[in-house]
Amino acid sequence: MANLGDAIRALRSRNYRLFFSGQNVSLIGTWMTRIATSWLVYRLTGSAVLLGVVGFANQIPSFLLGPIAGVLVDRWDRHRTLIATQALFMIQSFALAVLALTGIVKVWEIVALALFQGLIQAFDMPARQSFVIQMVDRREDLGNAIALNGTMVNSASLVGPAIAGAVIAAVGEGYCFLIDGISYIAVIISLTMMRITVPQARRPPRKIGIELSEGWQYVRGSVPIRSILMNLGLVSMFGMPYPVLMPIFAVKVLHGGPNTLGFLMSSVGVGALVGTVTLTMRRSVLGLVRRIALATAVAGVGLIAFGLSHILWLSILILPVVGFGLMQQMAPSNTILQTIVDDEKRGRVMSFYAMAFLGMVPFGSLLAGNMAERFGAPAAVMFNGVVCIAGSLIFARKLPAIRKVVHPIYVRMGIVPET
Repeated sequence: MANLGDAIRALRSRNYRLFFSGQNVSLIGTWMTRIATSWLVYRLTGSAVLLGVVGFANQIPSFLLGPIAGVLVDRWDRHRTLIATQALFMIQSFALAVLALTGIVKVWEIVALALFQGLIQAFDMPARQSFVIQMVDRREDLGNAIALNGTMVNSASLVGPAIAGAVIAAVGEGYCFLIDGISYIAVIISLTMMRITVPQARRPPRKIGIELSEGWQYVRGSVPIRSILMNLGLVSMFGMPYPVLMPIFAVKVLHGGPNTLGFLMSSVGVGALVGTVTLTMRRSVLGLVRRIALATAVAGVGLIAFGLSHILWLSILILPVVGFGLMQQMAPSNTILQTIVDDEKRGRVMSFYAMAFLGMVPFGSLLAGNMAERFGAPAAVMFNGVVCIAGSLIFARKLPAIRKVVHPIYVRMGIVPET
């Protein structure tokens, strides 16, 4: 078992410490906006379909623009790209705040701003994921940095929804958006304070079509990269969209209000946080591929159990299982991809990661919204859980082929001994 120093070893790198501190503040605001947006749309419309539409608008750009964004991120300075995307996120949050606080907000405006946020995210995610390796001074700390990133996200998912529920109940959704906009200042300051010493691997730029094809062939030709991305895409489409239905569960299934919504989302954060903390304690990447298969099944079982529950306290106990399973599936996927990919193709591979991680969610959101409208939210969530379990079985069959390719790579990198 690793000690505390091992669990936070990536924080020895100054740049990563700055990133970690700024993001911890900003992500709380981000989660507040997610909850406030869902609640605002449901309050204005009462429509499960429109909840799915907003989720679709927010994440479809990552699917459509992902490969092109990856090519450009490999060309651009990733540090400057991140400063620009964070500033644009801040503007988007302030725009939502103005519309909500003045009481003139319309659903089409929320959809438009969700689409704008998705456009920024299409470039932000591959840049941020690719930039991690430049923030850590030692490559062996990369996996720990990725796990700590997950800890940040899930700590925020624990605190942010609870704060959002209280703020919405007290003064309305607009103040959540305002707080989120202000929170981006912290991450922008942390990024500008960095001193980049690890160079970004680059090649002379060629035609975008050639670089797109090269990135696609690289992903397609690698058994572990291809298999991990396909499993991640399936989980993102069927396992990740449940939050868009949470307002329905809070109001119609569990007979509560905005505070109930906050409690439900925070309970997911508890499980996800436990999942990431256990990953930070790992000293080796050995066993992560097997963990992906198992965690996908755990998330599916959790979703089925949540769909069956109509009792608040029981739902709050079940949702951490969902959060734990999803995080134990996503973070190891990221770690393996980041450690085996060639540096000069990192942006392109992580853009495919963004397509699988975020780009499939909008289709799942539309599907979940329409299924909830027709069959009810519990049935929609349970169906998605069954699909996740099926996906875990498919991925498990590929484990021997994945290990055959990954193990020699880790031996050459010195991550694991030759024996």
